Amino acid sequence: MKKYRPATLALHAGYDCGQNLQSRAVPIYATTSYVFKDAQEGADLYALKKPGYLYSRLGSPTVNVLEERLAAYHGASAAVSFSSGSAANSFLFLALASPGKNFVSSPQLYGGTSTLLEHTLKRFGIHTKFVDLNDSQALEAAIDDDTVAVFGEGVANPSGYVVDMEKVAAIAHAHGLPLIIDNSAAPPPLLNPFDFGADLATYSLTKLIGGHGTHLGGIVIEKGDFNWGQNQRFTNYLNAPDPTYNNVNFWETAGEPYYREGRSTAVCTRLRLDMLRNFGPVLSPFGAHEFLLGLETLPLRALRQAESARLIAEHLAGHPKVAWVAYSGLTTSPHYGLARKYFEHGPGAVFGFGLKGGFDAAARFIDNVDLLSHLANILDARTLVIHAASTTHQQLSPEERAQAGVPDDLIRLSVGLEDVNDLIEAIDRAL
Repeated sequence: MKKYRPATLALHAGYDCGQNLQSRAVPIYATTSYVFKDAQEGADLYALKKPGYLYSRLGSPTVNVLEERLAAYHGASAAVSFSSGSAANSFLFLALASPGKNFVSSPQLYGGTSTLLEHTLKRFGIHTKFVDLNDSQALEAAIDDDTVAVFGEGVANPSGYVVDMEKVAAIAHAHGLPLIIDNSAAPPPLLNPFDFGADLATYSLTKLIGGHGTHLGGIVIEKGDFNWGQNQRFTNYLNAPDPTYNNVNFWETAGEPYYREGRSTAVCTRLRLDMLRNFGPVLSPFGAHEFLLGLETLPLRALRQAESARLIAEHLAGHPKVAWVAYSGLTTSPHYGLARKYFEHGPGAVFGFGLKGGFDAAARFIDNVDLLSHLANILDARTLVIHAASTTHQQLSPEERAQAGVPDDLIRLSVGLEDVNDLIEAIDRAL
């Protein structure tokens, strides 16, 4: 596609109405399978000699428009969607690491991701070292010969911690490692992690990209210029023959000839032909259609919600019943400098604050608030609120919650599209 800007790509990339009966909107292809015109075509499709559709576990036209559109929106080479954001992270980790390997990760993460890295992946023999990624010495010390990637969130949910991506990417790349950023809380136009050295980005599409709380989905986006052949640790069938798919070497076929031009799809090809094919965590065409509708208005919604979050955070910072506000756009935040560096329009619409009176005061606030919806999602069009320590992060120990930046009095606020004055008045009534 021509070199259009992101807001235009959000509406047009990856779709040609001339190939779809002139339908201006992307159709929903509700089918499991696709007819081959003859035996040779079926053989060529399965042997990757010809592009096309085989079976919807490997891709469908509706889902592929979403993938191509989000790749183009990020200036990236490829994307693969999954049934949830957790599935996207899980299967990316499994695609990169084999038993005995490890990740180095920020501890400032969504609680489900912390549990995945700290506990679930251990069942597969994959370990995680949690360090402050912005501490260069600690990061260098954590990386060893079995490390396969560095991982963090663009802006942490809900602590507001900001990864210094340029610095962390430089260290990771010096060791031949990719930087993975879960950017669910701040997609473009708030932040494009590929502008600052990230090699892979993951999203819960359920959040701001979808924006309406109607469907679960996730995606992995590959920038396309990482050299997966420079480091011998990537032999987990990414840069070695894969016996499950005709002994194909994904790096040699989909990566090495293209990465210098930023067009490598080695990781996404492996995710599709191994993880989606063999585990089956696919996004439905109905879900993809919902996310395409959300993506069309993402550039507008993201800016409006981020601006409302700034106004509410500033108001809470001056409220006598509020003990602290963890919004990295405040000048009092320890992350303010990095937020200014990476977030031209503000660090998203999710942040935490604590109340004088601790856990009990936080619970009373939840019970008393109106207009705001008390639930576990974030970045809906509606404003959402939750007490993290008793819900989303309750599976963590007090020590793990403290490490993740989730004290017992934390209220997580996800600011929506309502009039900001109505939101401030509702919060004040509950306080």
